[in-house]
Amino acid sequence: MSSVLKAQKANATSKADNKGKRKADEMDVDDVDAPQLKKKKNKQRVLLLSSRGITHRMRHFMNDLEVLLPHVKKDSKLDSKSQLHLLPELADLNNCNNTLYFEARRHEDLYLWAAKTPNGPSIKMHVQNVHTMDELKMTGNCLKGSRGLLSFDKAFDDTEWGKLTKELFTHIFGVPATARKAKPFIDHILTFSILDSKIWFRNFQILEKDPVQPNGPPQTTLVEIGPRFVLTPIRIFEGAFGGATVFSNPEFVSPSAVRSAIRKEKGSKYGQRKDSEQESSRRKELRKRDEDELAVSKVFA
Repeated sequence: MSSVLKAQKANATSKADNKGKRKADEMDVDDVDAPQLKKKKNKQRVLLLSSRGITHRMRHFMNDLEVLLPHVKKDSKLDSKSQLHLLPELADLNNCNNTLYFEARRHEDLYLWAAKTPNGPSIKMHVQNVHTMDELKMTGNCLKGSRGLLSFDKAFDDTEWGKLTKELFTHIFGVPATARKAKPFIDHILTFSILDSKIWFRNFQILEKDPVQPNGPPQTTLVEIGPRFVLTPIRIFEGAFGGATVFSNPEFVSPSAVRSAIRKEKGSKYGQRKDSEQESSRRKELRKRDEDELAVSKVFA
């Protein structure tokens, strides 16, 4: 009996020593892993909304952007155009840290606000030459929800406003890998180019094989998908939808001013035409001869 008790005590002490060693090993492992930093996650979410008064083409353009960016959260229209200070609160309620706000004026002019919420900065741009996917009917195609590569022109690094715009567009158009609707594929590329102080946007599909020779050697080609549009920067603000002006585009002319100049030009043409008519009638009066005393009407009256 005593030998059995001794054996049980020996087994208990050996198990306790093993447990202590295992705990010490686990502590050592924790100490080794402790200094390693966790990888930062890209948690960008974008709130997409518009104002009242948008046309059907503007609405289709917004739908194309929603399909293109799977991390977008679309919201209903904003009733008042003068209460832009409500947009950071809406973004906070929807758990978004970026905002794309489309502002329509006079049912023909479209402006785009791109902002980091709630602290800024924000960029106001004029949208021109909008062509939706349905209008273009391009041969390119990509998987819905796939992530796209971002390509920026070298001209973005030449100016301070270009660097700021590039950083903001990277946050907004860069789809994070952890997005809920994103697919683990990269099959298209979004290009941003600067020409004539305007930002030109294009969307291309990445093809690994030439569609003309499907059985040939692998050759990477690009086929345009759409949509395409042009952005003219107007102002860059320090805050979200307001604040101090960081950059102002001196070359920008509002579309209403352009239409007013066209109307004035047409009015000047009308005035010139009327002046020429009066001048011709005056010359006719000067060339008119006086009535002769020996005229038939007087002699045979």
